[in-house]
Amino acid sequence: MRAIGITGFKNSGKTTLTGLLATALEGLGRKVAVIKCTHHGLDLPGRDTSKLSAPGRPVAALGEDDAAIFWRGKIGFMDLFTRLPADIVLVEGGKNLTFLPRVLCLRDILEAPMLAPELAVGTFGPVSLPPLPAFDENSVEELARVADAKAFVLGGLDCGLCGRETCAALTRDILAGEASPKDCLALTPPSLSLRVNGREVPLNDFTARMLEGGLRGMLAPLKGMAAGTVEIVLK
Repeated sequence: MRAIGITGFKNSGKTTLTGLLATALEGLGRKVAVIKCTHHGLDLPGRDTSKLSAPGRPVAALGEDDAAIFWRGKIGFMDLFTRLPADIVLVEGGKNLTFLPRVLCLRDILEAPMLAPELAVGTFGPVSLPPLPAFDENSVEELARVADAKAFVLGGLDCGLCGRETCAALTRDILAGEASPKDCLALTPPSLSLRVNGREVPLNDFTARMLEGGLRGMLAPLKGMAAGTVEIVLK
């Protein structure tokens, strides 16, 4: 599953673009989902769902034609993203989500430096930012093809396993053609296992990836290293 952000400040056309782009991507045969990032509460005070919810107690609402789940408290982006049944997810807002590419919706060119333009695949609306491609309501289908080709999502951990300090640096290099989303080892199932006295020690994925990345980095320069299974004995 892949993602692309729709980024801009208030009243910059983000929601308009998100709707248009979703329809255009569906026209390409893609199954689309949307995540809307907001600083405001999502549930309305006084509604039954609001009255029933509490920290740590999710509330689900089931209607004839739709359904919803409300979590009281913060949930991570990846926890939500991985639960969406889609080919591509449009993320409206989320200026700080620097682990996926974005389209900029600008009201003024002076806003651009605050929206990480080095992570952008283009702009939408009356304000453009050369040399980025510029799109408007008459070229949404072209933008959909660009988004479909360039959408991806990284692990968002800033773990450094790819050799860069941040996910933003890897996102920038991918868009520049200098790296690939496959370079994000946080998304690759770990291949490291740990045994002590013949018994396997369970490791969570993050710890396993950190150990694996560190060992690979230290062992790679050694003479005799080759592809295959590596055994290390520590007594």
